[in-house]
Amino acid sequence: MTRTLLRRLALSIPLLFVVTILTFVVTGLTPGGAAETILGTSATSAKIAALNQQLGLNQPVYLQYGHWLEHAVHGNLGTSVLTGESVTTILGHALPVTLSLIVGAVIVAVVIGIPLGVFSARRARSGGQVVDAVSLVGFALPNFFLGLMLGYVFSNVLNWFPASGFTPLTQSFTGWLSSIALPVVTIALPGAAMIARQTRQGMLDVLGRDYIRSLRARGLPERSVIYKHALRNALGNVVTQLGIYIVGLLLATTLVENVFAMQGVGTVAVSATSEHDLPVLEGAALYFTVVVVIAFVLVDLARAWLNPKLRRSH
Repeated sequence: MTRTLLRRLALSIPLLFVVTILTFVVTGLTPGGAAETILGTSATSAKIAALNQQLGLNQPVYLQYGHWLEHAVHGNLGTSVLTGESVTTILGHALPVTLSLIVGAVIVAVVIGIPLGVFSARRARSGGQVVDAVSLVGFALPNFFLGLMLGYVFSNVLNWFPASGFTPLTQSFTGWLSSIALPVVTIALPGAAMIARQTRQGMLDVLGRDYIRSLRARGLPERSVIYKHALRNALGNVVTQLGIYIVGLLLATTLVENVFAMQGVGTVAVSATSEHDLPVLEGAALYFTVVVVIAFVLVDLARAWLNPKLRRSH
């Protein structure tokens, strides 16, 4: 298992290079630039060229990337071209927002999805209809539309939760929980639907195997058969899909952050893209990639815990 984790971490290094290089190249191909954003559309070509030279944006892309990489390996992600603020500081304020939404959505999706999947597998016909209905709703509703509806009902009408903004956990636990409740539910519903379907399919497969019939024939309590033996063996594919779901959450959080006026990493990246603020965009891309790497490392650990054969073989 240790070798698998080391191999996963080793593969993440080229991934970081690829993502950051592509970010530089794609941004360089985008019309406009930071100088135009700073000076405005009425600025002359001479002023724009002078500012580009001052900011070092007139250099070839490979030189700009080389300078950025040289500083990045020492922990310096540079400063915003527009504000002069440290990229690390900007993303340091935004990261807790995005992580709160991702972690909260995963927890809610798992807590709802797995029990629903087990229930539907034990009651195959009626349970399957329940899961199919939840899946249809979860996959059919766009995140931004669901977020707007939840915000209208629970913020404007019932006044239970704030309609926008983020309260840091260090400031107030109840305030933090209240501020992330609606966006978390918004992005957790599709995940709960996916996990419920995967759990149901896995459980139906496992419950039909010979060793489950043998355990029941030996008089083992049904609760033990379901939760100690069947569920653990059925969760392998669920955990794998959970890793893919976390990657999808990076886009979902970006949409939801905009709906609920939260300044997360996705929102920062969108703003940096429109403003051609390359250092901030590079930092956001790097942070997103690190989140993906950590997610798949945790998936590997979870799969090894569920399947002892993986620990022995690796």
